[in-house]
Amino acid sequence: MTERIFQAEDSSKDEESLRPTKFDDFIGQRDILENLKVFIEACKKRGNSLDHVLLSGPPGLGKTTLAGIIAGELGSNLTITSAQVISKGADLARFLTLLNEKDMLFIDEIHSLSRNLEEILYPAMEDYKIDLVLGEGITAQSVQIPLKNYTLVGATTRNGMISEPLKNRFGIQLRLDYYTDEEMKQIVSRSATILNLNIEESACLEIGRRSRKTPRIANHLLRRVRDFADVKNDGFVSIEICKIALERLGVDELGLDNTDRKILECMIDRYKGGPVGLKSIAVAVVS
Repeated sequence: MTERIFQAEDSSKDEESLRPTKFDDFIGQRDILENLKVFIEACKKRGNSLDHVLLSGPPGLGKTTLAGIIAGELGSNLTITSAQVISKGADLARFLTLLNEKDMLFIDEIHSLSRNLEEILYPAMEDYKIDLVLGEGITAQSVQIPLKNYTLVGATTRNGMISEPLKNRFGIQLRLDYYTDEEMKQIVSRSATILNLNIEESACLEIGRRSRKTPRIANHLLRRVRDFADVKNDGFVSIEICKIALERLGVDELGLDNTDRKILECMIDRYKGGPVGLKSIAVAVVS
């Protein structure tokens, strides 16, 4: 007998709001969550701001989501930016000086910060102050600006590219790992509930299994499968319509898409299994 999950209707929920907002809604990464709960509870008891946090791991695993949950648990305001948009010391100073007591600043892909900006961050993280040089030449002046006690949350997909001096200033360092198939199934099921979908449990597992153990990919695939279900199956996401949709999207049972297969075929057929450089693969695949 086919198992089904019938989701309750709730049109007030925003379809785009699939990110968990509290620890209880976050699926997977159990050890990280348990440790964070201890760190947060401890800083609440002391009345201090949370120590600076570094989140690393492959893209799409929930680093930004986790930063939002931390801010929510602490009742703090969260400012989100990316290292790519911080090009000058003045840009970084503006973000830091606008923070209030116990606020949080999230910098995505923090490994991309220039060394000059890192130098500004060192005293900002340790002593809660920034030193800026205004003007040029003999008219240049050094200005020291005090900061409120805040928490910096850095996220990176390339942990090895962060300089050791910057990395060592993060008191809490956490690495997110890929999710299991069962966790991916639960993530898809939760997202389906928010999207108000009528979906088979086996379809949740199938989508999760083909999502490369990455929630972001799973949510993207779920939306596209929903489109096929709405048009071809009266909105019901059965395992049959799920497989048809994923096949039409070019996503195979291993989660590989057309580009992935072209790369593998190139390595096997043209270069006899390698070795081969990335530039050579790129030229061969797009040509």
